[in-house]
Amino acid sequence: MSTLPRKLGLFSAVAVLVGSTIGSGIFRSPAGIAARIPDEFLFFLAWIIGGVCVLAGALTYAELASALPHTGGVFVYLKEGFGPLPAFLFGWAELTIVRASALGAIATVFAEYLLRMLGMGLSRDAVHYVAAASILLVAAFNIAGVGISALIQNMTATAKYLALLALVAVSFIFRNTPAAAVAATSGTSISSFGLALISILWVYDGWADVTFVSGEVKRPERYLAQALIIGTSAVVAIYLLTNLAYAHVFSMSQISRSELVAADVASQLVGSAGVTLVSLAVMISAFGTLNGSMMTGPRIFFAMAENGLFFKKIAAVHPRFRTPHVAIGLAALLASIFVMFRNFEQLADAFVLGIWPFYAGGVAAVYSLRRKSPGLPRPYRVPGYPVTPAVFLAAAILLLANALLAERMALLVFGIIATGIPVFWIWHRGVRDV
Repeated sequence: MSTLPRKLGLFSAVAVLVGSTIGSGIFRSPAGIAARIPDEFLFFLAWIIGGVCVLAGALTYAELASALPHTGGVFVYLKEGFGPLPAFLFGWAELTIVRASALGAIATVFAEYLLRMLGMGLSRDAVHYVAAASILLVAAFNIAGVGISALIQNMTATAKYLALLALVAVSFIFRNTPAAAVAATSGTSISSFGLALISILWVYDGWADVTFVSGEVKRPERYLAQALIIGTSAVVAIYLLTNLAYAHVFSMSQISRSELVAADVASQLVGSAGVTLVSLAVMISAFGTLNGSMMTGPRIFFAMAENGLFFKKIAAVHPRFRTPHVAIGLAALLASIFVMFRNFEQLADAFVLGIWPFYAGGVAAVYSLRRKSPGLPRPYRVPGYPVTPAVFLAAAILLLANALLAERMALLVFGIIATGIPVFWIWHRGVRDV
C-alpha cells in the first residue's frame, strides 16, 4: 500500500515507541497519583495494573501490525476491521483535534523548560512563540528525511531512558536508608483509585505511535511486533523503577506534595546541580517526544489520502527526501496555530479525549478481523486471545466513562468528532479526487 521506503530498523522502531511515550509525565504525574492513592502498596499496584493494560494493547496491536504492516497503523486496522467510516473519523479526529493538540502540548513543555534553562521569563507570548518555532524546526527535520528524524529519535530516546536509569541508580546509591513510611491520612476509595489509574494510562500514552510508521519499518512481519512488545515492556519497566526510586527517597505524603518530583528527588540527592540535570532531561525528553509525534502523526493524513479519504495531494512523496512532506507540513501548520491560542492543559486534555476511543476501536478490530478474515496471514498472534484485548478495552471504557462524567471538554471533543460523519458522506459525493 505505502509508497514510502522502508528504512526503519528494529532499534529505530523501538526508539519511536519509547521516545513517543516517555515525555514529561513520569517526571511530574506521580505527585497527583500519590495524592489520590496515599497507600504505597496500592500506589504501585495501580502502576502495575496500568502497565498490564497497555501491554495488553501492545500485544494486540502486534498481531494487527504484523498482519497489516501499512502506513497509518490504527487507521488501517479500523478500515479493515469496521469499514471506511470509523477510519475516516479517526483521521478526522487527528486532523481537527488530536495531532495539533499533541504537538502543541509537547512543544509547550519543551518551550517552558528551554526558557527556564536559559534563565528567561516564562511569559505566555514567549512560550507560544518558542513552541511554534520548535514545531516548525522538527517538521523541517522530518521533511528532510526519515533517516534524520530516526537519528534524532534514537538519540533522544536513548538519552531520556538513560537519564531515568541514572536517577534510579543515584537514588539507591546515595540514599542508603529508605524514606520512613508514613501512615496514610485517609483511605483510598475505589473512585480515587480509578481516577489515579486513568492518570497512569495517560502517562503511558504513545505506545501505539509506532504503528503509524508501519509502512516504513523493515521486515515488518517481524520487527513491528518485536518493537511493540520490547518498547512497551521497556517503558513499563522504567516507570516502575523510577517510582521505586521516588518512594525510596521520599515518603508517599512527600511525593504527593512534589509537583516536580524528579527534580525534588535530584535536589535532595545531589543539590542544585541535580535540578539542572533533571530540567535538561525533561527538555530532551519533550523534544524527543515532539519529534516522535511529528514522525508518526502525519502518516495518518498520508494514509487517508492514499485510501481516497482525503485530498490526493496530501499523499505526495517528496521526490528527493522520500518523505510525506505535504502531510508533515499540514500537521506542523495546524499545530503552530493551535499552540498560539491554547495552553498546555487545554491541548493535553483535547488530545487524550480525542485519541482513546480510536485506540479502543483499533484493539476491537482484532475480533472483527479474526471473524471476517480468518485466512489473513498473521506472523504473530496475540497470546491469551480473546481475554488479552478485552483487558485493554475495559481500561479504555473506564477512561472514557470517567472523562464523560468529569471533563467538561469531553462533550465538545466528541461533538467535533461526530461532525466527521456528515463530512464523510459529503466527501463521497464528489470532492475526493481533488
